Amino acid sequence: MPSERARPGAWQVARRLAQPHVAVMMALGFASGLPFMLVGNTLGFWLRESGVPLAAIGFLSWVGIAYSMKFLWAPIIDGVNAPLAARLGRRRGWMLLGQAAVIVGLIGLAVLGPGPSLLGFGGLALLAAFGSATQDIAVDAWRIESAVDAEDLALLTAAAQLGYRAAILITDALILILAAGIGWPLSYGVMAVLMAVGVGAVLCAREPARAAAAAARAPIFTARGLSDAIAGPFVSFFRAHGRWALVMLAAVSLYRMPDFVMGPMANPFYVDLGLDKALVGEIRGSVGLIATIAGIAAGGLCALRFGFVATLIIGAVVGPASNLAFSVLAFTGPQLGAFAAAMAVDNFSLGFAGIALVSYMSSLTSAGYTATQYALLTSFYALLGKVLKGFSGVTVDALARSMPLLDAYAWFFAGTAAIGLPALILCVILTRKAPARPPTGEAASGAD
Repeated sequence: MPSERARPGAWQVARRLAQPHVAVMMALGFASGLPFMLVGNTLGFWLRESGVPLAAIGFLSWVGIAYSMKFLWAPIIDGVNAPLAARLGRRRGWMLLGQAAVIVGLIGLAVLGPGPSLLGFGGLALLAAFGSATQDIAVDAWRIESAVDAEDLALLTAAAQLGYRAAILITDALILILAAGIGWPLSYGVMAVLMAVGVGAVLCAREPARAAAAAARAPIFTARGLSDAIAGPFVSFFRAHGRWALVMLAAVSLYRMPDFVMGPMANPFYVDLGLDKALVGEIRGSVGLIATIAGIAAGGLCALRFGFVATLIIGAVVGPASNLAFSVLAFTGPQLGAFAAAMAVDNFSLGFAGIALVSYMSSLTSAGYTATQYALLTSFYALLGKVLKGFSGVTVDALARSMPLLDAYAWFFAGTAAIGLPALILCVILTRKAPARPPTGEAASGAD
């Protein structure tokens, strides 16, 4: 939780928001968020309009598992310099390499399209997802290592989420308006160009001084270095948190599962509901934008005022509300007011829950293992949900055999909301743990 010293006043918060590293963090957050929907739910919209079956769309969503497996190569990013690292530093070098892979993957998707070679199309999506996950490892490490104290970490997290959610609105909303006018291939080409925002942020960023803790360890390609790179982050995490480590990992792994499981069916649902993609984009880009900013602001303020665990509990209640909003929309039909309300609830919930989880996970990392430990935590929070979401299309198809398709969607969304209850229970249990020290400076070990 934030330290027990006096909370920052409004003027202090405003001054910190004006600092250059906060603006850089927002741009890096934008670059992290840009590929996420383009290889996920937005891709599902394109596929569904191209006549691809729901089951295939669900299975293709498994390319997102790359985000959940990034802990496998995070030790390399912690322990090995990327190309250009001599000039940029370890964190920024890996960011730039990941961004290059994303750009190549997006351009490839634009050129190939979901035609006869659906396997090749999926391979390009996987390349973009792998590059995006690699970028995320380095960006998250940069964010945590650049924070000077717990309040600065909360502000950087909020800035990252604001940039991230802005990118999500573009790739989940504005791209639909763009695709209605110029088509999907050119729209994906435009998104590849927008990755220049991330490239510019990398060039403007400063390599954090705390990144030297990772570079100071034994070289990864020695026996000692390899052992430290693989086992060190896990040993450090369990030593810092003891028996609570398992509770933390379980809570993290279940926290966003409702959102992950329903995700692949959201855009196909709009198509089957009869909503025009330009209208969907307009509502997401207006109502969704306001709700996203409100959710991020509320989550950031809660983290600063009440601490990370309390904010986590609120997010565990608010998050599944978006699933229920989709369920109501399925029953009401394509009414503009109902759709706008569902978008407001969805974007506020995602903004708040995202801040809650990211702030909490960031507070648990240890100096010297930032990239690997945070990658481990984000892998835990996403892996199970991303495996299960591959069966979302099969589930809706199965329900539709005994009821109308829209009713099947409604019950599916309601069921995904219910699976958020275990996460809420675990978050409440975590209130019994003593507050963790801020993950900066001398308290970076994450010890109580």
